[in-house]
Amino acid sequence: MHVAVFILVVLVFVAVSGALVRLVRVPLPVLQIAMGAALAWPVRGMHVEIDPELFLLVFIPPLLFGDAYGAPKRELVALRGPILDLAIGLAFFTIVGFGYALHWLVPSIPLVVAFALAAVLSPTDAVAVSSIVDRNVVPARLMHILEGESLLNDASGLVMFRFAVAAVLTGSFSFAAASLSFLYAVAAGILAGAVALFVAAKVLQLLNRIGGVPGEAQVLVMILLPFVAYLGAEHVGASGILAAVTAGLLTGGSGIFRFLGVSARIQIMSLWTTLSFVFNGTLFILLGVQLPDIIRNVPPELSSRLPVIEPILTVLALTLCLIALRFLWIWVGDIATRISARLRKHKAEPFGLRVRLAGSVAGVRGAITLAGILSLPLAMPDGSPFPARDVVIFLAAGVIICSLVIASLALPRIARGLVEPGEDAGAAEERLARVGAAKAAIARIESIAGADAGDGEVPGARLAAADSIVAGYRRRIAASDEADEGRAEAREAGRLELELRLAGIEAERTAVRAMFRRREINDHTMQALLTEITLSEALLKGRRARK
Repeated sequence: MHVAVFILVVLVFVAVSGALVRLVRVPLPVLQIAMGAALAWPVRGMHVEIDPELFLLVFIPPLLFGDAYGAPKRELVALRGPILDLAIGLAFFTIVGFGYALHWLVPSIPLVVAFALAAVLSPTDAVAVSSIVDRNVVPARLMHILEGESLLNDASGLVMFRFAVAAVLTGSFSFAAASLSFLYAVAAGILAGAVALFVAAKVLQLLNRIGGVPGEAQVLVMILLPFVAYLGAEHVGASGILAAVTAGLLTGGSGIFRFLGVSARIQIMSLWTTLSFVFNGTLFILLGVQLPDIIRNVPPELSSRLPVIEPILTVLALTLCLIALRFLWIWVGDIATRISARLRKHKAEPFGLRVRLAGSVAGVRGAITLAGILSLPLAMPDGSPFPARDVVIFLAAGVIICSLVIASLALPRIARGLVEPGEDAGAAEERLARVGAAKAAIARIESIAGADAGDGEVPGARLAAADSIVAGYRRRIAASDEADEGRAEAREAGRLELELRLAGIEAERTAVRAMFRRREINDHTMQALLTEITLSEALLKGRRARK
């Protein structure tokens, strides 16, 4: 019962944080950490023991799948060079450089454990970055690179974290064996993700053939997909992390959605956004819940000389070390890009100093780092405590918070002015797509309207209906016209139409509720009508927001 109440309270805090962040000028992750600390700080505050393996299973697959599913695939392919350079090259550079720096700074941490902490700190969190700074302030190319990096280095960092933890538990490490195991984990993990997606598609196809299956059952298949991919890969000794990422990356272009009913498609449109918000928020609140105990029980290895200042300085030094390693790697990569382009006589697209600095500060650590570090085993195989577990958890939590604070203070100032004013490339692309889709719809409707009338049709009814629909499509094309004057007139007409439609929808909602209160309809009828009205309203408000 205590755990169930704790989960409900955390979910309430996640929901409240989503509203409260609008009132306070604090990044959402920082606010959620503070709320979690407030939840646990009192003497009778709430606490919970976390099972490391269960924690990893519950949080990692849906978070990685959701990030991969929502990633811009075209941009990831176009920017695959710098993304792979950061996601793999920088990840290994961070593990080695930060691992030795940590062992030198805190000698009580064994080198292998230091490498484990460095591995779990190598994943970055683009979601946290987008909550700190507006996407319109950061150059689109840099933001896509950060998204792709955070997606892939989640896998590379956590796979290496697993190897480092295994080396601590077994007391032995072979570079050749680890390399072979790494290649197997990567290849088999990717294959497991593709197989899980194939199985899910076959299940949905079967449900589609049966007919009459509730949309909720189809949605449940999609919810289970990342967990099936993760567990299937782990069962064969592969990387469940890569399996979940692969399944998410392939889902959008696999055609799996054609096996879903309309109701299921509507639910899935917002499913992963909601799950990502809930799971990310829960992780940061759980970090806040752990924070009072972490602060009260500062490991003696970090407070032997200056009890308060030394732990803070250690965390700050490690965070700055991560930023410096990141800046150095980006700077060297920029030089290599320029040299390579010059040799091939191609035009290079190097980053400027401010963009390099923004990319370095934007490498904040977040939910995946927290999930990974809390999954550390509690004890060694012989029953003795895992070496320096409390120390590395303290340092990981400190680096997460410190990197968020530094990015919150510095990134908006560094990024200001990096984006040139003008129409966003994505908005222009969307406008062209709308025009193309509208023209195709007009052609199809006109061809149907020109066909022979069927038996029982009212003469002229088909043409009248077609004219009404085509007029709406022509207004959409006019609203996307390049001519400013015609476009402004069409936009104004569209705005007035939207206002009238929204007013009509509000009147519909009021009338339905009034009929329910008068007991002219039952609650099932009311809910069915309100659902239709809400979907129509959501579509119209979405159009208004994009205008």
